[in-house]
Amino acid sequence: MDAKNPIKYVVVGGGIAGVTCVETLSVFGDSASITLLSASPLIKTVVNYSKLTQVAETFDVKEKPIVSVEEKNSNVHVIQTSVTSLSTKDKKIYTSDGCSITYDKLCICTGGKPRVIAEGNPLVIGIRDTESVKDFQNKVRKARRIVIIGNGGIATELVYELEGCEVIWAIKDTSIAHTFVDAGAGEFFLEHLNKDKDKTPAGPSKRLKYTTAEAGEPGIPLPSGHDGGALGPDWTRDLEIRGHLDQISHRVHVEKGVEVDTILSPDEFKESGMEESSPWSHTSGVNNTAGNDFLLTALWPVYITFSNGRVYGCDLVVSATGVVPNARFTEERDGDSQFELAEDGGIKINSHMETNLDSVYAAGDVCTACWEHSPHWLQMRLWSQARQMGCYAAKCMIADVKNEDISMDFCFELFAHVTTFFRFKVVLLGKFNGQSLGNDYEVLLRVTKGEEYVKVILQNGRLVGAVLIGETDLEETFENLILNGLDLTPFKENLLEPGVDVEDFFD
Repeated sequence: MDAKNPIKYVVVGGGIAGVTCVETLSVFGDSASITLLSASPLIKTVVNYSKLTQVAETFDVKEKPIVSVEEKNSNVHVIQTSVTSLSTKDKKIYTSDGCSITYDKLCICTGGKPRVIAEGNPLVIGIRDTESVKDFQNKVRKARRIVIIGNGGIATELVYELEGCEVIWAIKDTSIAHTFVDAGAGEFFLEHLNKDKDKTPAGPSKRLKYTTAEAGEPGIPLPSGHDGGALGPDWTRDLEIRGHLDQISHRVHVEKGVEVDTILSPDEFKESGMEESSPWSHTSGVNNTAGNDFLLTALWPVYITFSNGRVYGCDLVVSATGVVPNARFTEERDGDSQFELAEDGGIKINSHMETNLDSVYAAGDVCTACWEHSPHWLQMRLWSQARQMGCYAAKCMIADVKNEDISMDFCFELFAHVTTFFRFKVVLLGKFNGQSLGNDYEVLLRVTKGEEYVKVILQNGRLVGAVLIGETDLEETFENLILNGLDLTPFKENLLEPGVDVEDFFD
């Protein structure tokens, strides 16, 4: 490369995918010029990264001022701004402050937007980034009852961590945490839903850490209508999430198999003639409202009706129903600057992370992987995959500049995700819920109440997926069995026997 005319890489987005992409470019991009654009004054950066297995990884996510990327990487220039349009003809990206930035290679890492069930209602909030968390913290302090809609990771963590108020958890599925685990694992978690949390240092704790920046950190406030980077793992760890009722520690009622019908103001509720339901009236001996009878006759700021006919009043509704890719710019500078989008709204990318636009790549929640997937890999919009995609996109851009061939990163051979629910370590491997396998598979289970839940999925005698909850120490062995494709038919009756050391058996 010509040092006087360095290759210009531009990355849009300050979330995990974007920052990982920039940091990888900085390490391997020789004398390149690298620019990071972020609408938020704060970025998400990966720290304490380590491999749990060959594919599964653990890391912390720290939120830092955007300038920290520049301070750490001398060849990186950061700009807090939002992108308005793109011209692939001129290879320029245009920003909200009227500037234009020229690029040789561009990577779009703009993440996703919360799918909020009622946009514009101040009592219905989505939780996606730090700003939305701060808004929620402020509002929850005065709350006596909260309704949480959704069954993914944020909803599951939030339901468990909330104290000092009643919680109605409304899910469209028949079991909790269904986005990640099956009904059996949901039942395993269910008994912990209303237990007092173990707060002792020696008790189970989450392995990952998320920290919020203090007020007054450098940077300009996030522009209206723009989202910050997605929350990283364990975002609830250092946050106090407590409602208004000191006499309530932890009280959750689950409404299963429902969807939201309407959201009503107090006046609309009165005019409707409907009667409010009691979340505890049909729950035998559990979570009664003793000492809190006033909640049964309280006048609530908002009412929500469900498809099963039940009606609940509450102080706040949390919409945690997932995200949609933030894939559209508000303006196109030329007719060629149109991204080809997948059915889920994500920007289509090929196996080299390239979009349909020349020299434009994408990584993280904003994109949809449209190559032929490995039999054991699937895309989920998770912070672990955002990191992997950001790193691989940077390597693909560098390889293209150097006219070098690049093999697909090994992380795309096997889906692996590590998280924590209800203070239990959770490891998901391969087709962990039998995704795309139809009915042509069998399931083996080992459950120790209150300690572990182990599920393996076999197809044609071979291990193709696993769910490991608790300290099972089976993730490396099962990952190897999936990748090796060993026929386990002669061993499957003993595969999950408690007295059998699986790791030594297949060593």
